[in-house]
Amino acid sequence: MSSGLGRFVLQLSERSAFRKLFTQTPAGRKLSLRFVAGETLDQAMTAAAQLNASGARVSLDHLGEHVAEAGAAEVARDDYLACLDRIGSDGIDANISVKLTQLGLGFDDGLAVASLAALAERARSVGTTVSVDMEESTHTEATLAAYETVQDRFGNLGVAVQAYLYRARADVDRLLRSSGHVRLCKGAYAEPPEIAFSRMRDVDRNFDALARMLMRAPEVVPAIATHDEERIELVRRLGDNRRGPWEFQMLYGVRPRLQQELIDAGCPLRVYVPYGSAWYPYLTRRLAERPANLGFFVRAATRR
Repeated sequence: MSSGLGRFVLQLSERSAFRKLFTQTPAGRKLSLRFVAGETLDQAMTAAAQLNASGARVSLDHLGEHVAEAGAAEVARDDYLACLDRIGSDGIDANISVKLTQLGLGFDDGLAVASLAALAERARSVGTTVSVDMEESTHTEATLAAYETVQDRFGNLGVAVQAYLYRARADVDRLLRSSGHVRLCKGAYAEPPEIAFSRMRDVDRNFDALARMLMRAPEVVPAIATHDEERIELVRRLGDNRRGPWEFQMLYGVRPRLQQELIDAGCPLRVYVPYGSAWYPYLTRRLAERPANLGFFVRAATRR
């Protein structure tokens, strides 16, 4: 997220009136269901099975972040354990994506690391992986440290890198030693210009450089998360010369036609499928990334 309009959308989303407009109106709920698979694990598994049938892998994200007490963090951990059990029992080609602040990072980092280890162990038992999402820059270093600790023990984790951060190149260099999967995305939080690129062309340039680094590195599995066709074409060319595994990643409900075109062309694709009741922060970041999505909301709100 790097446009001025996108930053304005994020600032606007913090106002209570804006939140009520989205969470307490039929139009707001309709918009959320475009990008969120539903509020229950059953709904998420149905969406995942449908995506598998279309040829896509899945990453399931039980929405939530920034919990403030141990009990809530433990509930989130248990919800993810249940999700992993369903992946195994239902035979779904999926992993899970977690935000560490949902597991206690920020108030009890030890709890977050222990919970991440429990998820990695359960994921290993069902033959899948855990992807660690990246959050605001204030959590970047702690997130990487937690990831490295658990990855060193279990070896079935991945982590995200946000290309709009100046530090991203050094983070990729660091992660080449981890042998996990590295999810490269542009970034979706409002960050100050002291630590992040503010112009889209600079973000794109850094994204491309990092994509080249990852696609040429046999030590990790690149997971290139973008809906930008220029970035996609670059990665497809790089993929032609890569011997090891890699994949594109895209968001549920975003450019589904393009997703299917890539699958039909033989490109490996994983779709990030969020579910749960805590969908509002996720939705506002999607709007900030592409403010044109507000038009969908306006049409839904005004249609009788």
